[in-house]
Amino acid sequence: MRLQAFLARSGAAPSRRKAEEMIRAGRVRVNGRVAALGAKVDPSSDAVFLDGRRVRPPSGYAYYALHKPRGYLTTMRDDFGRRTVASLMPPVPGLVPVGRLDCDTSGLLLLTNDGRLAHRIAHPSSQVEKEYELTVRGAPPEETLRRLAAGPVLEDGPMLPPVLSDLRRGPRSTTFHLTIHEGRKRIIRRACAAVGLELLSLRRLRVGPVLLGDLPPGRCRPLRREELEALGV
Repeated sequence: MRLQAFLARSGAAPSRRKAEEMIRAGRVRVNGRVAALGAKVDPSSDAVFLDGRRVRPPSGYAYYALHKPRGYLTTMRDDFGRRTVASLMPPVPGLVPVGRLDCDTSGLLLLTNDGRLAHRIAHPSSQVEKEYELTVRGAPPEETLRRLAAGPVLEDGPMLPPVLSDLRRGPRSTTFHLTIHEGRKRIIRRACAAVGLELLSLRRLRVGPVLLGDLPPGRCRPLRREELEALGV
């Protein structure tokens, strides 16, 4: 595997991008030699060192569901000391979030050290459904909701038509579910803004076969066998 992927999966780097920075800085050695960006390693036979300390791969894969609260960054490390989801997780080497929830979004976040599964779930070609609960201000007209369901045109291209369901109107706000396959940055917030909806809260309820359920905010649990099987593990 590529060296930057090995460093990220082992937990020595919080991401492949950070691993690349470490390699460029000359901090990584493989079998006694300073490593070059793009180098490949065999975890079973090559000796990898970061700042003189041996880096070892995790002994097995781990799969977790986390109820991410608002106010936490979806990253395992932040250079500015802000709260991250890492503080809510057990110390598993190489654990990374599968996709992202922005700081103001709560709900289901999957984390794993199985890079292949993480890539497959997050990649648009996999068509893994993500279901969200949205609360917007007031009682939006039916035409506004139809425009959202049609997939508004955003600055980076049209949104694929989402599925809207479970509409509940209240005296001051409206709540409904929205299901998408895409994972573009802040796509739901941008789509709401494009059709004139004021989004009050956004919570992810489901990723593929995995449900948030009654998992309390800030708590995590291992994925169940039937969930892993449904994800193709």
